[in-house]
Amino acid sequence: MTDLAADKPRARRSWRNIDLTAVAPFVALALLLVLGAFANSNFLSIDNLLNVITRSAFIAIIAVGATFVISSGGLDLSVGSMVAFVASLTIMFMNSGVIASPAMMLAAGVALALLIGAACGLANGLITTMGRIEPFIATLGTMGIFRGLTTWLSQGGAITLRSSEIQTLYRPAYFGTVLGVPVPIIVIFVIAAIGAFVLYRTRYGRHVLAVGSNEDVARYSGIPVDRVRTITYVIQGLCVAVACLLYIPRLGSTSATTGLMWELQAITAVVVGGTALRGGVGWIWGTICGAFILEIVGNIMLLSNFVSEYLLGAIQGAIIIIAMLVQRSLARR
Repeated sequence: MTDLAADKPRARRSWRNIDLTAVAPFVALALLLVLGAFANSNFLSIDNLLNVITRSAFIAIIAVGATFVISSGGLDLSVGSMVAFVASLTIMFMNSGVIASPAMMLAAGVALALLIGAACGLANGLITTMGRIEPFIATLGTMGIFRGLTTWLSQGGAITLRSSEIQTLYRPAYFGTVLGVPVPIIVIFVIAAIGAFVLYRTRYGRHVLAVGSNEDVARYSGIPVDRVRTITYVIQGLCVAVACLLYIPRLGSTSATTGLMWELQAITAVVVGGTALRGGVGWIWGTICGAFILEIVGNIMLLSNFVSEYLLGAIQGAIIIIAMLVQRSLARR
């Protein structure tokens, strides 16, 4: 009985820390909403909020995949360049006209984008695990490869979707609504729900967190560490592909600058959402909240005159540093 009594305060402190980590992003989001309401009377309008969440779709979806990678103890700096590469190849395929039917061509393009995204993620995973290269260095290298290939494919210009029939069919993927809710918002929550189920309710998800927590212990426990970590990069690639499929109908064009610095935004969303960069902890819904926070910060800067919108990158860099400091302080409690 004495041992149990001694363990209770320790367990209570541990649960308190977990709750703080999980709740903190949502508290920050609520405070930002209040700040935005004071900054501009139109901030809390339904149209503005739906627009903000819709524009966060790309980063939110990519960040779901990044949550898996980071939770397993990895890192992917290539996601922004991968967006440009996958989107460019997809548009080029749709422009090829190898399939006469626009609907079939669009369906084939969607399948191709998912396949290319998974292949890029698999390449990152294999280079990291089989090549025994640090994730930072491996994905820094592939970031340059993807960006360079995109520049070569576009010859330094833009790659534009030419078929008006495909554009008409494809447009609702970004601009359409279902019961008044924009399609990208629905996609965000569908991807997040799938990611949360896999990470929290499946054996594979438990293996991801175990590998990120202590790779040696996981290996001794019989967990196939390399396979688990490689699959996280494949998941990241698939999330990038889904983001591309929403990005293409928005502008109908890509270039070598597409997705520039998206890797920083995705990592920031993950860290702000409570996922530890050291691995072993992953919060999917916190990540989604983190992506919303980043977009809301930009929207507040745009609607107010407090800070120049050109400082958004600096603000995001400061946010990730502050989030890391908060995580460290919570870990010491």
